[in-house]
Amino acid sequence: MMKRSTVMTRLTVLIFTALLFTAAGAAAGTEAVLKPTEITSKIFPEQVFFRGQVAPVQMRNTGGVRFSDDVFVLAGMVDSSGYSTAIRQKYQAYLISEVPLEISGQKLPPGAYGIGFISGEKFVVMDLGAHDLFQVDSSKDSEMKRPVPLQVISSGGKYRLYAGRSFVEFTRAQ
Repeated sequence: MMKRSTVMTRLTVLIFTALLFTAAGAAAGTEAVLKPTEITSKIFPEQVFFRGQVAPVQMRNTGGVRFSDDVFVLAGMVDSSGYSTAIRQKYQAYLISEVPLEISGQKLPPGAYGIGFISGEKFVVMDLGAHDLFQVDSSKDSEMKRPVPLQVISSGGKYRLYAGRSFVEFTRAQ
C-alpha cells in the first residue's frame, strides 16, 4: 500500500512538472506586451544614467515587449527633476532595446536612449548625452478610456508606445 502511494505521488509530481515546463516553454516562445508588474529590476534598472546624472525610474510606469526569441524592448518614465528645464522638457522616459527598431519610419539601433513626447505633437529620441537623434510626429488617441503615464500596447502587428494619450508606433526592424 505504501509503495503504491509513493509511486502515485512521484508520478503525479512528474506529470505536473512536465506540464509546467511545457507551459513555460510555450510562453517563452511567444511574443508578449509587458505590463509594469512584469518588468522588474532584473530586466530594467531602477536608476538610469542620462546626460551626466542618474535618475530613478518610476517602475509603476513601465512597459515593453518580449519578442519570441526572448529579447526585449523596454521603456520607463523617469524622475527628471534634477535636470535643467531644457532637458526636462524633452526627457521623460528611458528606452532600452536589444533589437533594432523602426519608429515612425526612423531606424534605431539597439541601445539605451532618452525619449519624450514634446509640444507640436512630436516624439524625440536622444542619445545618452541628450543629443537629439531624431524627431517624428506623434499621434493622439482620443478614444483611450484610461490613459496612464506610460504603456505599450499591441496594435495589429505593430506596437504603440503611449505617454498619456500621445503615442508613436514601432516595430522590430530587420
